[in-house]
Amino acid sequence: MKALAIHGAEDIRWEDREIPEPGDGEVRLRVGFVGICGSDLHYYFHGANGEYTIREPLTPGHELSAVIDIDPSGRLAPGTPVTVHPARYGPDVDGLEDRPHLRQGGDYLGSAAGDPHRQGGASEFLIVEERMIRVLPEGLPLERAALAEPLAVAIHAVRLAGDIGGRRVLVIGAGPIGLLVVAAAIRAGAAVVGASDVRSEPLERARLLGASRVALVGRDQIDPESYDVVFECSGVGAALTQAVRTARRAGTVVQVGMLANAEIGVNLAPMLAKELTIKGAFRFSTEIDDAIELLASTDALDAVISHVIPASDAVRAFDIARDSSASAKVLISL
Repeated sequence: MKALAIHGAEDIRWEDREIPEPGDGEVRLRVGFVGICGSDLHYYFHGANGEYTIREPLTPGHELSAVIDIDPSGRLAPGTPVTVHPARYGPDVDGLEDRPHLRQGGDYLGSAAGDPHRQGGASEFLIVEERMIRVLPEGLPLERAALAEPLAVAIHAVRLAGDIGGRRVLVIGAGPIGLLVVAAAIRAGAAVVGASDVRSEPLERARLLGASRVALVGRDQIDPESYDVVFECSGVGAALTQAVRTARRAGTVVQVGMLANAEIGVNLAPMLAKELTIKGAFRFSTEIDDAIELLASTDALDAVISHVIPASDAVRAFDIARDSSASAKVLISL
């Protein structure tokens, strides 16, 4: 079989591998599509994602859709369309019963956090544990189903903000995750959903998904205290400062974008006088099931997918995915 492997910064190869065989409790998938995530971009362009450095060839990809190739248990027939919950959790921890994704000791598909690395889904065949499988509803296309993992991240972030029904919501950063947060906030009943970005093209995509207000950074002013809930999805320190300024008194800021693993300049002074709640959002727990349900109910989120590129042309796929003016979610076709 063929698989993508990142060997270092800007060194990705379409390599030959042995076809893996499933063991007890495992299933072999024939992968259809894999989304390029921000972490994948960091691994490819920098050879590291935050503190996690590539130390051996890493197959990227944790956003995927596939069909069953072999299920030794016989429960799932070959050709059954599925997606995958990409996490394996660490040991139980008191107080984290409903947040298993926060336990230490787990891993995630396509991650260099562990040694050896946890290889990802950008390969023709993939072995996963049976419990990670989610069978897709009839009629849900495999391309759209590849959005299940990032949409679960968005739904989890929106839930962390509490009940947003009837509230004014701002999403800072209209990249793929920001766009999905826009969709999830609208689905959760927000009265107004705004979006801001440094480029106009992502804002047009946000409009297509239902954002009623858009603001181009550097041109359009967002009034202080004009939103009840702010989701910061860019991962830029200056944007967190803007989120704190924009949130109303007793409002909520949810940090969704991954911040740099470094000291950064952020002005949090208004947080005190406004008694803001600031929450971090990390991956998700069970929300992938809600994401699948939403994806099956509408084709509106197809607008998030801007490109589908063969895995053999991965260098071009990563170059396009890095340019938010040219792309939203880029899928690699296996």
